[in-house]
Amino acid sequence: MAEELKGVPGDGTQQMQNLFGAGDENMRLLEQLMEVRISLRGGEIVVEGESERAVDGAQAVIRKLMALLMRGERVDTALVRVAVGLCEKGELDTLDTLFQDVVATTFRGRPIRCKTIGQREYVRAIRRHTLTFGIGPAGTGKTYLAMAMAVAALKSKDVERIVLTRPAVEAGEKLGFLPGDLNQKVDPYLRPLYDAMFEMLGAETCQRMQERGVIEVAPLAYMRGRTLSDAFIILDEAQNTTQEQMKMFLTRMGFRSKIVVTGDPSQIDLPRGKRSGLVEAVQVLDGVPDIAIQRLTHEDVVRHELVQAIVRAYDAHALRAKEEYSDARDGQVE
Repeated sequence: MAEELKGVPGDGTQQMQNLFGAGDENMRLLEQLMEVRISLRGGEIVVEGESERAVDGAQAVIRKLMALLMRGERVDTALVRVAVGLCEKGELDTLDTLFQDVVATTFRGRPIRCKTIGQREYVRAIRRHTLTFGIGPAGTGKTYLAMAMAVAALKSKDVERIVLTRPAVEAGEKLGFLPGDLNQKVDPYLRPLYDAMFEMLGAETCQRMQERGVIEVAPLAYMRGRTLSDAFIILDEAQNTTQEQMKMFLTRMGFRSKIVVTGDPSQIDLPRGKRSGLVEAVQVLDGVPDIAIQRLTHEDVVRHELVQAIVRAYDAHALRAKEEYSDARDGQVE
């Protein structure tokens, strides 16, 4: 069957180019995800497919993307994936509210918004709770959105400073073997935090704030014995903390502070036999008031679409390995 989508809003060629994307990548992805064929004929978009449901769904997605374009939003492959996912759940209209909330703005004035429903729930959890765990695969915006929330809290004077920390070395923080002074030893491990911070505030502003103590970036080992009040504290790469380190860190919280802990349990680099402090903390603290545990999935990946495919492939491999291990154990028991 074939169906036409008529009356597409826009200002002609430029609007269509923005919708289709570079090399028509947006529409090619939509075709792949919804199993339809999309073409442009005489200024109108034609959607064809074997399933009426697929054609109707693709039309609905295109209309929604066009509406977002008219509001000044940027349409890319990540947004197409989100729109298709919501369409399949019958929740396409929620895409409108996704862009209404500006989390923060970069120092260049670009608004930072959530790009997936999971990200929106993550941001809401941070706002509503004193301690939030953001758990998920690479590319889901865990650290970036936490940094945006920290900057927003600092600008609104909800906190007086930002403290950023992560395990400096994957297994044991043995910095003495590295060349250079202390800053040169730890900076490579803290670079992702610096990158996010520079985008939010600008390098010069960050440097001045660090000199005044408004922003502190330090390895996790330096948190011991401290009490952090009136601060927004982010612990990144928390899957590489030991059980002792995690308990030590969580008990640093002072009054009027907020903590966000981010990590990916599928990328634990601790020595064999060492259990991740993040994995244990999520189990121990689940259900404790004022603590949120927000899990992000491959559907929340906002990097290149190949990253999402890689995450799915590894998840499937891990599930197969777990099932094979379980079957092997059952065979031994018998």
